[in-house]
Parts: sequence; structure tokens; C-alpha cells
Amino acid sequence: MIPFSVLDLAPIVQGGSAAAALANALDLGRHAERWGYRRIWFAEHHGMPGVASAATAIVIAHVAAGTSHIRVGAGGIMLPNHAPLIIAEQFGTLACLFPGRIDLGVGRAPGTDPITARALRRTLGGSVESFPDDVVELMRYLETPTLDQPRDPVLAVPGAGTEVPIWILGSSLYGAELAAALGLPFAFASHFAPAQLMQAIELYRRLFRPSARWPRPHVMLGVNIVAADRDDEARLLLTSLLQVFVQLRRGRPGPLPPPDADFERQLAPHERTALSETLACAFVGSPATIRPALEAFVARTGADELMVTSHVFDHTARLRSFELAAQLRDS
Repeated sequence: MIPFSVLDLAPIVQGGSAAAALANALDLGRHAERWGYRRIWFAEHHGMPGVASAATAIVIAHVAAGTSHIRVGAGGIMLPNHAPLIIAEQFGTLACLFPGRIDLGVGRAPGTDPITARALRRTLGGSVESFPDDVVELMRYLETPTLDQPRDPVLAVPGAGTEVPIWILGSSLYGAELAAALGLPFAFASHFAPAQLMQAIELYRRLFRPSARWPRPHVMLGVNIVAADRDDEARLLLTSLLQVFVQLRRGRPGPLPPPDADFERQLAPHERTALSETLACAFVGSPATIRPALEAFVARTGADELMVTSHVFDHTARLRSFELAAQLRDS
């Protein structure tokens, strides 16, 4: 099957701590490397009691330092929160520390609520509307200067010449069109926003303009995989993620809760419908149950790579889920 990668939000579980979540992130990175995952990415979310990866560049350094060859990156950096130069310096530094192993996925959402977004000092100039220009500026800071280029008055040090690969993240047609226009790889957030998945893939591939690094389009799709040795065990583990999504919709985000066998029976009809739509790209069960559905998904989408995420409360069970997913890839 196609390459698999890992998306980790460094989940803080109920009764746990951010320190434990970050230790688990490193442990997962080491296991993912051994199991043959291509990359492990961390996402920038702010003010979320269940997410420990807000300082994404620092988490990347933590995991890259404890592994040897797996690529480590951002999935992603929410660029409106930052000046492009700052991100170029951060990821240029990471590229110097861990050559050939750093990825930079960028998105245009703030990754938080409006009040927290204002606390991130977005008044300094970043905005959703300036996202395309910010991406181009960021690309310029990281590229290798050539003799026929006028010298940029602003220099990213470290940064210039590191050529850190930039990915466009998206959950809509906007990101697909921008990635195509810039000749960049595209990562679609089908693990939580699958509604426009097929439209976005078609648009990206049709409009893609080849670039020096990416002569062909490259699509990576986010999928939820909750795997266990038995279907009933996997279905129970999934209830932690179900609770997270319902809590978010109710405006009460919190740490990752333990499984609850009765949770689905407590849901209102509209919440069941919302979960079904949100988790259209979720694969849950034993390997024998997941395999045909996952193979059909890859065939239908033509994905070049899958970004696997697994929100499981118990760390040992979470590792087992990723291990079984890796076996699906290799079978």
C-alpha cells in the first residue's frame, strides 16, 4: 500500500498532564520510526485543554532529537498567527539541527477561538486574507538564493538555503487551489472535515502547476484509524474520540476522556448525524475489518500518502493501534 505517516496532537488525557503527553509523543515517534512510518507531524492548537502541541516547533525538536531518521514536521503551523520570518527562522533552525528530516505544513486557520487568537498578537499584521502572500514570503525566506536574483533585504538566518519542504494544509477547495497554483504538496484534513474531499483532490490535480521540487501533484489524506485485535475493543476505544468531537460542538473542549461504552446511546439524533459526517474517513476495528475499507478508500481517492491519527485514551492501546495500522500498510 502507499506510505503511511502519523499525525499526533500530543493528547492530554483526563487525569494526565502535558508533560506526560509530550513524553508519549516522543515514545510514539520512536515506535512509528521502527514501524516504518514516513513522517510524524504535530499540529498548532491554542487554548485546548486536550492538546499539548501548541509550541509546535519545540515539540518537533523534542521528537526529532529522540529519533534518528523519521521525518518530523508541522501539520500544521497556523500561519496567520505568525510573521513568516519567525517561522522561517524556527524551521530553518530545525533543518540545521536535523538535516533532511523537517517538514513544514501551513494552514490559514488560527487554530483556536477568536479571543485566544487576539491574545496571539495577530494585530501585528497576520490575517487569513494575507495567507497566500505569507506562504510566498515564507517560501522565499527558505529557498536558496541564486545569482540572477536580487538580494532580499530581509534574510532568515538560519533559514535561507535550507529548502524546508512546505505543504499546504486544507479542508476546503481554497487550500487545494492554492497548493496547485504554487506547485506544492497538499494535505487534506479528511480526518475531521471530509465533505469536500473528492472535489478538492480533483481540483488540485487538475490545476497543479509543476515546480522544481514537485513535478507532479502529491496528495496526503488524513484518516482516523482505531485498530485493535477485536472489533468490539476498537469500537470501545473510538468512544474517546466521539466524546471529543461532541464536546467541541457543545463548546466544552477538554482533555481526552476514557472510553465510555454507553456514550453513543446518550447522543441526540443530530449529534449522531454530525459524528457520522465528521468521521466519514474513519476506519475502526480489527485489521481484517479495516483492510478492505481502507484499500477501497485509497483506490477511490488515488491518495499518494495517508496521514494516520488515532485518538485513544490508553497510551499502550494507542501504540497498538498504530502498530496494527502499519501492518495493514505492509500486507
